[in-house]
Amino acid sequence: MSMESPEAEKPDPVQWVDEYGDPLYRFAYYRVNNAALAEDLVQDTFLAALKSLDRFKGKASVKTWLTGILKNKIIDHYRKNSRVTNFSELSSFYEDESGKNFQEDGHWRPDASSNPSEWNPEQVTNMDRKEFREQFRVCSDQLPEKIRQVFLMREVDGYSSPEICDVMGITKQNLWTILHRARMALRQCLEIHWFAPGK
Repeated sequence: MSMESPEAEKPDPVQWVDEYGDPLYRFAYYRVNNAALAEDLVQDTFLAALKSLDRFKGKASVKTWLTGILKNKIIDHYRKNSRVTNFSELSSFYEDESGKNFQEDGHWRPDASSNPSEWNPEQVTNMDRKEFREQFRVCSDQLPEKIRQVFLMREVDGYSSPEICDVMGITKQNLWTILHRARMALRQCLEIHWFAPGK
């Protein structure tokens, strides 16, 4: 006597916009920082999913499946965009950041007025709050767009270093420099807007 496996979740394209439109849009917008582009990417995702509906095997939820397609659309956008623009914005970002705050080895200057302080355990615990995540998003939005994209690929979406270098057309050394400076800039922003006394 054979045991029947539970029926896999069936994708219903009629329900996609109502059920998944908003979370997919938020996912895209956070990564491209452009409302119209985020909408286009979500529409492209639905279209691609519709075309490949027969390949859905039910190994993941419909939302996870759609999010995976959207991730590929975003990566395609990054790759295309990296071919037509370069990282010239890095130079001004580095000059602004390093002149005031960093030593030649990339670490904070000990005499920098904006040098971050240590975070206490209570502050670290509060990092799980929705308000902190929103402030983190606001701070990350202040990074130059290319740098923001690299940071999100690595620290939020978990892409590997070789994948990021390939998509963005940068060297491994560029990658680590970008990530280091982005982390420092984000920490400084959070020091001012989240961890400062009275916040």
